[in-house]
Order: sequence, then C-alpha cells, then structure tokens
Amino acid sequence: MPGAQTNTSLNGITPTQQMMASCSGALLTSLIVTPFDVVKIRLQAQKTPFHKGKCFLYCNGLMDHLCVCENGNTRAWYKAPGQFRGTVDAFFQIARNEGIRSLWSGLPPTLIMAVPATVIYFTCYDQLRNLMRSYLGYDGSFIPVIAGASARVGAVTVISPLELIRTKSQSRRLTYRELRVVIRTAVTHGGWLSLWRGWGPSVLRDVPFSAIYWYNYELLKKLLCKKYNVSEPTLLISFSSGASSGTIAAVLTLPFDVVKTRRQIEIGELDAMKSPKKLSSTWIIMERIVRQSGFRGLFVGLLPRLLKVAPACAIMISSYEYGKSFFRKMNKERERKKALSQTSEKMHTG
Repeated sequence: MPGAQTNTSLNGITPTQQMMASCSGALLTSLIVTPFDVVKIRLQAQKTPFHKGKCFLYCNGLMDHLCVCENGNTRAWYKAPGQFRGTVDAFFQIARNEGIRSLWSGLPPTLIMAVPATVIYFTCYDQLRNLMRSYLGYDGSFIPVIAGASARVGAVTVISPLELIRTKSQSRRLTYRELRVVIRTAVTHGGWLSLWRGWGPSVLRDVPFSAIYWYNYELLKKLLCKKYNVSEPTLLISFSSGASSGTIAAVLTLPFDVVKTRRQIEIGELDAMKSPKKLSSTWIIMERIVRQSGFRGLFVGLLPRLLKVAPACAIMISSYEYGKSFFRKMNKERERKKALSQTSEKMHTG
C-alpha cells in the first residue's frame, strides 16, 4: 500500500495543484485586504506626517512588511495630499481623486515576498499533515499543531533574509552592486545569522499563531461538516471556521505581535539612520513595554488586529479550500474518464 500510494491519493490533488490553489488564494486575499491597510496608513500619515527614516508597517493581508520613508521623496503614495474625515471618506476621496488603483498602492513589491511565503506555508502544512496522518494511521488532534508550526518555521526561515534585503534596498535606494556590498558587510560583521535577525520575533509570534490557528480550524471544520452532513467543507464552512480560528489565534498571540511590531520598526529605523546603536532583544522590548504601560501595553491594538486578521484568514482559507475542491473534482473526473476509456478498450479487444 505505501509503495503504490502517491501524493495525489493522499489528498486527492498534487502538490503543484496545492501551490496553485494557495497562490490564487494569496492573490485574492491581497486584493481584498490591501485597500483597508492603504486607507489606514493614509489616515496615520494625515495625523502624524512620515518623515525621513520613519518606518511603518504595511499589511497586504498575508504578511506585515516594514516600509521606510524614502529620503526626500514627496511623491510617495503614503505622502499624497488629502484631508479625510474618516475611513469611508478616505476610500471615496482616494478612489475619486487619485484613481481606483491607488487603493492598492505599494502592493506589487510586497507580493514578491508574500505570495511565495504563503505558497510554501500552505503547501508544506497540507503535505506534512497528510504525511503524518498516513504514517500514524489516524487523525490525531495534535497533527495540525505540529504541521502548522513546522510549516510556519520553514516559511519564516526562507523569507526572513529576503525581507531584510528588501528593507535595506528600499531605505537607501541601493543599486544591486551596492546591495551586495551591504550584505557582505553585514555578514562580515555579524556573520550569516545577521541575515535572520528578524527571525526570532517572527517565529515567536507566527509559530504559536499557526499552531493555534490550524488546531482550531481543523476542529471547527470537522464539527461543521459533521453538523451539516457534508464530506467536504463548503465555502461558508471554510470561511466561518477560518474567521473564528484567526480571531482566537490573534487574541492569544497579541503580546508577541506587539513586540514584533516594535522590533521590526526599530530594525528599520536603525538601518535607515545608519545608527551604531545596538538592537534591543525581544525580551528587553517586552520588559520596556510592561514598565512603561503595564501588562495592558502588551494587548494594545486588539480591535485593529482582529479587523485585519479575521477577514484575511477567512478569505485565504476559503479560497484555498475552494481551489483544492476544484482540482479534486477535476482529478476525479479525469480518472473516471480514464477508467471508462480502459473499460471500453477491453470490451472492444475482448
């Protein structure tokens, strides 16, 4: 049995089809979620103008990306003039005065990182989960936890150096030759591990988030499928399970998100200002937040995080599950036609 079993038979689809499903889900999530973050950043810029070397986080629904205000660039999208009276007014004004495409400002460069990271993450999760189920012979509740955490570690490890390079090139508008020199200098002074200096806070937040998210998602999906007597999750089941699981994971991992945000911004601003100041460790940042604002400081921004995470998780997982369902049905239909063709040939030869 193990020798004859293929990746297709484990999940009904091939790894390539899983990648295609996760890629389409990633693009759809970005297209829907990005305008909300663009509006949020424009409102922030209106309240507190972004100056040279100032950093802010840009989220396309898949990843948080560090953006460094460009030196002397008054035409940057986040510096565009406008007086907004609120979120809805900002949507209408940006679309009317700057064109509908302005609601997706800054999206293309971030997709270069976010889409591959999402494809690696979702494909690895499915492959690991199915592999563990196949070898263990049962569907234990701990399987999504291990598969989700492992897949996230892999994705963060691959993407962290690329994201650091992207931030460096953005903050100083470096040529490829200058960028190579900067990377070589960083490696010479800090070793190869310096390319992964944002890895710790990312893993500290993203790995627990993934473990909690996938555990709850698989549990809720199974319960809802059983309740409505369906073998595969419908779009509504996937959407509601994804939103609920994302909400639970976002609440439980909020302190790590606060720390990661502070550390990301500190990294970017030190790089932008070429400061020799030593970067604070994750635990020092956490201690500083508690000292300044108490333990409540670790839970600031809960509502904005939920408004961002829950819809993004729901859209991503429901579109991914829909894509997998589409390919699964396509493969079954192809196998059915192949079986009919073989039966027909045997009848003719017989």
